[in-house]
Amino acid sequence: MNSPDASIEASPPLARIIPRDGHNISRQHISPDALRVLYRLKDAGFQAFLVGGCVRDLMLGITPKDFDVATDALPEQVKRLFRNCRLVGRRFRLAHVFFGRETIEVATFRASSAPPPGEDPPPDADADGDEEIGDVDAVASDEFDEHGDINGNRADPNESRPRDADRGRDWQPAGDTDRVVGAEGRILRDNVYGTIDDDVWRRDFTANALYYNIADFSVWDYVGGAEDIAARQLKLIGDPETRYREDPVRMLRAARFEAKLGFSIESATAEPMLQHAELLAGVPSARLFDETLKLFLGGHGLRSLDVLRARGLLGALLPNVAEFLDRYPGTAIETLLRKGLENTDRRVREDRSVTPTFLFAIMLYGPIALAIETQPRERWTDIDTILDAVDTAVRQLLSRVSVPRRFTLGVRDMYAMQPRLESPRGRRALRLLEHPKFRAAFDLLQLRAECGMANPQIVEWWDALQKAEPQQREELAEATSTQRPREGGGAGGARKPRSRRRGRRGGGPRTAS
Repeated sequence: MNSPDASIEASPPLARIIPRDGHNISRQHISPDALRVLYRLKDAGFQAFLVGGCVRDLMLGITPKDFDVATDALPEQVKRLFRNCRLVGRRFRLAHVFFGRETIEVATFRASSAPPPGEDPPPDADADGDEEIGDVDAVASDEFDEHGDINGNRADPNESRPRDADRGRDWQPAGDTDRVVGAEGRILRDNVYGTIDDDVWRRDFTANALYYNIADFSVWDYVGGAEDIAARQLKLIGDPETRYREDPVRMLRAARFEAKLGFSIESATAEPMLQHAELLAGVPSARLFDETLKLFLGGHGLRSLDVLRARGLLGALLPNVAEFLDRYPGTAIETLLRKGLENTDRRVREDRSVTPTFLFAIMLYGPIALAIETQPRERWTDIDTILDAVDTAVRQLLSRVSVPRRFTLGVRDMYAMQPRLESPRGRRALRLLEHPKFRAAFDLLQLRAECGMANPQIVEWWDALQKAEPQQREELAEATSTQRPREGGGAGGARKPRSRRRGRRGGGPRTAS
């Protein structure tokens, strides 16, 4: 075990030490649970640092959503210090220390020597400590563990080797059995411990490579991260082309930080993106799902859309969405998507729940519209046509992003309910209120009405129905059965049915602007 003063004695010559009076980080802004972990590690004789995105955010004056700790203690030693600890991960073993709803992730320093000039440091796609995706409703850990390995494999402390499905011709040992590199340079496995001097070169961006030392409250900066944060600049550590080949997701992460933080991307970091965007096709789809949620459900979804399109990355992540936006710019459907993302961003800022179901419903509206319009016009409002179109668009999405089935089924329900919402009938309308996806489907109807693709008076009628007392609800519902619907609809009645040949404004989406 290290000496009690190991954290101070081991000050590395490679780092610039920023003393307490040289930075703006205060313990008042650090999670009490994170402080407990840091102090217990320090008191046990280990080095203990806050690291990654939380240090960056603290220096920016932003309250971090999570706190990550780096230490020279091995995972098993961390587990012995904390009864509320569980070890996870296969690519690299991590310790999760649980405090109610908060989890502090503790990572042991990873091994590597600092790269010689002109050479690229070894990568670590999971080492930035910035994993928040906002308050996402219904995202369960049993679908995807964000702390699995770089290939999207589930973190399982009882497993010690990759899935057989991932052992292709690219599996090659790189000097030892704990570090495996693919033929194209992508890191597939890396489970070697080292020192803080080594660990810094495993991080992706300079702004994410700062270490806050609990021993003396200093910040250790190896790569000029403090200056880049002050300049609000995003810069990769090492050669960008090599780094993107090692882990293509770094391109999505750069786009996310640009959207989230308002940072500019250094030209050398930005230039290779367009050329290497196609490498995202080789990233496991489960990992791309996780990155999609971080991009669009973190409170900066609309800005993320614009950044991804500008950087040429949207087509690599969501090909059918990008194809529609490129073919039909400025349509009502693009307006619907932008309004939907804007509403989602507002909900995140207000600390209200958001759901991947609604996100993928608005993302896929254009591809669904195209699939519907491959059918004869008289069938555009048929439920079967709409559901077939949804299934087609979802299959295209799943070829790149692994969306859990419960979310894709939710998208189906939302679209299947659109014709019923536009033509309410008696007690059936009351039963629709009890449907688990009613609120999401109604929000989609409301969004369609705002963009000129549904009758606003029908939206007003449903809004009145939801706010009415039980007896009033009965009266409103009965009115839809006894009164002949009239064109335009209204609070007391349904919209007049159109002929099938004029059904373009029915339940199915359309591409018209």
